[in-house]
Amino acid sequence: MKIEICTVKYEDKQVLANLLELYNYDFTEFDPEDVNEHGLYGYKFLDNYWTEEERYPYIIRVDDKIAGFALVSKVCAESKLSDESKFSAEMYHSMCEFFILKKYRHNGIGLYAAHKLFDMHRGEWQVAQIEENKPAQYFWRKVISEYTSGSYEEIRKEDWPGPVQRFVSKK
Repeated sequence: MKIEICTVKYEDKQVLANLLELYNYDFTEFDPEDVNEHGLYGYKFLDNYWTEEERYPYIIRVDDKIAGFALVSKVCAESKLSDESKFSAEMYHSMCEFFILKKYRHNGIGLYAAHKLFDMHRGEWQVAQIEENKPAQYFWRKVISEYTSGSYEEIRKEDWPGPVQRFVSKK
């Protein structure tokens, strides 16, 4: 099985927009958003991945077939953490969205893709999940624990309704 992480070119933006519709539909299990008047969920930050620096759109392919996507961005930290934290970067990478089509779940593709993305973007990371999305919490704790050999911390942020894992990608 060949797994690839491919940067989405602007001319392929519609492919990513289509995948975001599937992602948003799946996500309504945890956050019951309605479609708009055109029958779409939309994603208001989609264009930003081609107009702003430090945003990275990826398609995940398995044997040349689309299997999912990831949206990564580099974020400016709002404030320093307490002295007890081993993480202190002013900038960190964020896994903004991550989606594997159901057909490709539960066979290591998501784990491989996440690890590859961590390797592609060196430095500190934060990966957040909403409180209601227990499957995502389980997935990310497992993926990050395996990637870091358990060397990560889980925090809560005032402006986020769920757990956030912080870690440094391998050097």
